[in-house]
Amino acid sequence: MNRFKKIYSQGKMDVVEIWIDTETGVNYVFRKNGYAGGLTPLLDKDGKPVVTP
Repeated sequence: MNRFKKIYSQGKMDVVEIWIDTETGVNYVFRKNGYAGGLTPLLDKDGKPVVTP
């Protein structure tokens, strides 16, 4: 269960986190506010997924 690694976090009630998939290198943004939340790939200015080597 070490596939995803959290590299950034801010907030307590209104949370923004960045996670990396250690197998593919793709970065994801997780956003939570109250009881709602969502996860999406982090995209660069050209709309392509950000990949960490």
